[in-house]
Amino acid sequence: MSQPQDRAGACLVVGAGDGLGGATARAFAAEGLTACVTRRPRSRDALNALARQIEEAGGKARAYGVDAREESEMIALFDEIEADVGPLEVVVFNIGANVRFPILETTSRVFTKVWEMACFAGFLTGREAARVMLPRGRGTIIFTGATASVRGREGFAAFAAAKHGLRAVAQSLAREVGPQGLHVAHVVIDGAVDGVFSRGNIPDVEERAAQDRILNPADVAAAYVALHRQPRSAWTHELDLRPWAEKW
Repeated sequence: MSQPQDRAGACLVVGAGDGLGGATARAFAAEGLTACVTRRPRSRDALNALARQIEEAGGKARAYGVDAREESEMIALFDEIEADVGPLEVVVFNIGANVRFPILETTSRVFTKVWEMACFAGFLTGREAARVMLPRGRGTIIFTGATASVRGREGFAAFAAAKHGLRAVAQSLAREVGPQGLHVAHVVIDGAVDGVFSRGNIPDVEERAAQDRILNPADVAAAYVALHRQPRSAWTHELDLRPWAEKW
C-alpha cells in the first residue's frame, strides 16, 4: 500500500547544510511536507536562510538550532514539531563528521566526538522518530551513510567506526519497527557530494560536476523521496548511490 502523498505533515532533516541536507529539505517541501531543518545553534543564520529559500519557492519550512548529540534537546525537538507543525512523516539523519586523522593522531576526544556526531546522534534521531511514528503505524526514517559505512580506510578509523555503528543502528531499527509499519532505510553515499566543502577541497570540482562525476545533492534527494514513496510490499532498506564514473 502506497503512502498518501497529500497528507499534511512534516519532514525533519537533522544536519541540514548547504549540500544534501538542504536539498533533501527542499525536495520534501516540494512534496507538500513542512521541512523542519536543524543543525547546531551556531548555524541558526544559515538554517533561517534555508527556510526562507524553501518558503520563497512555495514550500513551508521551520528552522531549529539543536545539538543532535543532546538527548533532552532531541526529545524536545520532536515534541515541538509534533505539537506545533504536524505529524512527522519523514525523518532524515544527515550528519556526516567526515574527518581524517592518522591513527597515532586520533585522540580519544576525536574518536568520541566523531562517534557522538555520526552514530550516537543517529541513534537519538531514530529512537525519537520511532517514538512519535509508531502510534500511527507509518513513517519513513532515512539514515545517510557513506563508503565508510561498509569499508574502513587508512586515516578514517573514527569515521568508519561511527558510520559502521550507524549502519548497525539502522539495521536493528528496521528489523524492530518495520513489521509495525515504519520504513527504515540506510543510504550509502559512495563519492563526494557537490557543495561548499567539495568546492573548497576538490580542485577540479566544476569539471566533475559538469560531467556528472560528483553526486548532485538534488539527485540524491530525489532518491530519498523515492524511498518514502515506496509501497510497503517492496521496501528498500539499503541503497547505495555513486556517480557513474566512481571506482568501487
